[in-house]
Amino acid sequence: MTGTGRTAVPGRPRRADAARNRGALLTAARELFDEYGPEVALDEVARRAGVGNATLYRHFPTRGDLLVAVYAEEVTALCEQGAALLGDPSPGGALLTWLDGFVVHIATKRALALTATEGGDERRTELFGRWHESMRSTARGLLLRAQQAGAVRADLAVADMLALASATAVAAADAPDARRLLRILHHGFAAT
Repeated sequence: MTGTGRTAVPGRPRRADAARNRGALLTAARELFDEYGPEVALDEVARRAGVGNATLYRHFPTRGDLLVAVYAEEVTALCEQGAALLGDPSPGGALLTWLDGFVVHIATKRALALTATEGGDERRTELFGRWHESMRSTARGLLLRAQQAGAVRADLAVADMLALASATAVAAADAPDARRLLRILHHGFAAT
């Protein structure tokens, strides 16, 4: 149902105020999750967004729906950064820049991703599969370009690169530490 009592029609654009409210809720949730973690009170999300609880629940009926929407936007932003970097004049630099964003993403958003997919294993598998394929596809394009330019090892597989970068992020104490470890790891990626 929409705020006017009518059911939203699939495929039809949202009303401007509904789209604005949804955007404000996602922004507020992202900020609060970054500040306090994914367990922050949903009332606080609505308050920061400047909307009522009914508006929050109209857009995101459950905490899980809000968490998934916020995390999906994070993955989309990371992949959009990668797509933009495909035009960078330095293929090796572009790959390292994206990997830097990737390790920071893993280091800072891991709890959000895990909380967003709590519940049924099927839901987690499907969502993680979609998100991971988006990131793999982005990384694959950047890696291939860097390999063709001779900036990284020709025998480096995208799965290996992402596994090593992920492990670096998980092992790191925080985002700056993840970046430092990635710089060390980068030497192993370099073409010899």
